[in-house]
Amino acid sequence: MPEQSQPSAPQTAATHRRRPLSFVRRSNRLSPRRQRAWDAALGHELLDLPHGERDTTVAEGITVDWDREFGRSAPLIVEIGSGSGEAVAHAAAAQPETNFLAVEVYRPGVAQLVSRLRREGLTNVRVACLDATEVLDKLLTAGSASEVWIFFPDPWHKKKHTKRRLVQPAFAEAVARVLPDGGVWRLATDWSGYAAQMREVVAGSPAFVNPHEGRLAGEESPLTQVRRLGLEKEEPLDDDEAIDPVGGWAPRFSGRVQTDFESKALEAGRRIFDLTAVRHIS
Repeated sequence: MPEQSQPSAPQTAATHRRRPLSFVRRSNRLSPRRQRAWDAALGHELLDLPHGERDTTVAEGITVDWDREFGRSAPLIVEIGSGSGEAVAHAAAAQPETNFLAVEVYRPGVAQLVSRLRREGLTNVRVACLDATEVLDKLLTAGSASEVWIFFPDPWHKKKHTKRRLVQPAFAEAVARVLPDGGVWRLATDWSGYAAQMREVVAGSPAFVNPHEGRLAGEESPLTQVRRLGLEKEEPLDDDEAIDPVGGWAPRFSGRVQTDFESKALEAGRRIFDLTAVRHIS
């Protein structure tokens, strides 16, 4: 249940208005069937919160008591960009002792997700149809999430659009705030340019350490393979230019089910990049 608290500092809201959005919503119209699913889940699986100037923002002063919301105290995993919910539903079924918060702005995807939760009888997931930064900044207290997952976010692969990418230094700070010491930030993408940016953001943050630093460097790096073979419709690079000397790529996270989206990326010949960042409070 939402609760009213003291409003956040005014400069926080101003910062959000200036920040480029990391998403562009496609049509948000719901079919009659999905509208029924939405209406049935609202206030139950689907959070019903007062919104701000946009319907993806949260009104100032709104908080959520997660223990009360789930009816228990349990570790909380936050998945950002859940889509239709393949990954989070699979994880929730495999970990019934864990609470999950799925964050997604695309309303038809949210309707499909809550319908899936009801069909599969999954009571340990709540869904927020909100901007991820709003959730991190306003609805989660410091150290309240055990893990944050971002799998296959919009890559914004055109150079002029990369400023819209979600994973930026300021966003890393927001993620760090909600994780305790030892909390885990898991990332995955199928676009090499975004993977390199994610790795750079993690490496540049004093709040995180990469437990797989140096892993899969050089010839073994998926980044080397993409560059050398021109797998993303770019011209192949010469051997010296193609080599990724840094590495740091994580093994595939066993808790991430292979979704239809990932399967299509693999069929298209792209490589999957996994990264893990562990919160370190000095």
